[in-house]
Amino acid sequence: SRDRSIYERVTKGQEPGLPDETSRQLPALTSNLDMARMLWADGGSTLTTGNSVDYFTSGEAMFAALFEAIAHAKHHIHLEYYLLQNDALVERLLTILEAKAKEGVEVRLLYDDLGNEVPRLRYRRFAKAGGHVSSFYRGLAPAIGFRINYRNHRKIAVIDGALGFIGGFNLGEDYLGLGPLGAWRDTTVLIRGDAVKGLQLRFALDWHWATKEDVPLLPAYFPKSESTGTASIQIVSGGPDTPWDPPREQYLKMVYSAKLTCYLQTPYFIPDSSILTALRMAALSGVDVRVMIPTKPDHPLVHWANLSNVGELLEAGVRVFSYDDGFLHAKTITVDDIVTSVGSTNWDLRSFKWNFESNAIIYDAKLGAQYRGIFEQDMMRCTEITREAYGARPRSTRIKESLCRLMSGVL
Repeated sequence: SRDRSIYERVTKGQEPGLPDETSRQLPALTSNLDMARMLWADGGSTLTTGNSVDYFTSGEAMFAALFEAIAHAKHHIHLEYYLLQNDALVERLLTILEAKAKEGVEVRLLYDDLGNEVPRLRYRRFAKAGGHVSSFYRGLAPAIGFRINYRNHRKIAVIDGALGFIGGFNLGEDYLGLGPLGAWRDTTVLIRGDAVKGLQLRFALDWHWATKEDVPLLPAYFPKSESTGTASIQIVSGGPDTPWDPPREQYLKMVYSAKLTCYLQTPYFIPDSSILTALRMAALSGVDVRVMIPTKPDHPLVHWANLSNVGELLEAGVRVFSYDDGFLHAKTITVDDIVTSVGSTNWDLRSFKWNFESNAIIYDAKLGAQYRGIFEQDMMRCTEITREAYGARPRSTRIKESLCRLMSGVL
């Protein structure tokens, strides 16, 4: 296929992502080479070294960094987001992008048709100012039937091929805590280093999918990295266009690899039996497994479905926490203070089977310990769901959970 041709041109000459300097990445990388090999074989996720990473857990900090990066862009700005709200923040963003386009910066914006809230008339103004914009699927009519269930859920930004953002934040004021759900807790990372090439490749493939236009494969889009960080990173992507399910298999591999700790956060915890079995087996093996889900749901059916999966984990010794301070939207897992994943993939069947998703898997002990610290800070804003409390829930709650669990395949 044409997409495969683009991929091969970018990755020509690359081996299965196992650089010579792995011996200097102890223990984060050498203890997880089997995972790196699997993710290369599973979905072509090239392993890069020498990256630096910054975590953002608040909308204020994330948008400040994103807007600053855009303001300093010299060559191109590539944005790929599931949801753009029709509000003042997105209007400000579009205005800045228009100004950059008029300066001669190439601006490409890719959005999902179902998630987008910005009127098409506004996008026409953006295009008239020199920006390039497309929905992942052009219009709703072609999506009826085969495509309507397949959404581009990715949240990626690439600036000048040097800075890359990936995580759970979409674009809008809800992510500043100004929406009906109140305070918003999410996670996005800013990456500097060769891993940005993986994000750029992901955008180029998706842009071609949507527009049938190529992003030129020139050095300006894939510049030599000047990062001197310590993190090894793979960009893991999956969707209906992949023969396997790389993000799901990444999660499974991370859980099974855990020896000491396995901490995960997700707004939607509706996994299949293999994921539940992996978490249960890890806990029974003595691993400290902790799962954090939101107390305040964005959809009541999802909330009851989340809770329906908690019981068997509690019985196995998994600790489950309900986040009380606003809405928890982060999609993360950190294992043994060594490997951390941040991205768009929820722990549910929709993300595993139907959506187009991307994660950054980060091999770095310092960054792993840092994210475990973030998780532990979040625990202070949680209520722990104990076996006793779960067992004492009323019959009406159990019925709701059972019904929603039956519907989990479509939630």
